Amino acid sequence: MDTLSSEVTTRELRSRLSEVLGRAMYAGERIGVTRNGKLAAVVISAEDLEALEEFEMAQDVAAYREAVANDDGGRVSLDELRRELTR
Repeated sequence: MDTLSSEVTTRELRSRLSEVLGRAMYAGERIGVTRNGKLAAVVISAEDLEALEEFEMAQDVAAYREAVANDDGGRVSLDELRRELTR
């Protein structure tokens, strides 16, 4: 992952948790946590999480607006949907 500042193993994280949190909180670093050599999690700041959530919300709103704009007004009953799905 190109956006990671660095990586630590789960074992290292246990002994360096305070440092890792400080780097995420104050330096804005994104620190990957690996387990058995594979990326398992990423420590990010609360600010980064809020920005990601705002981005996701903006995407959801845009998708909703597109769906409304493309709505042809046609509706399908639940029974019709079930029949269509079981074909």
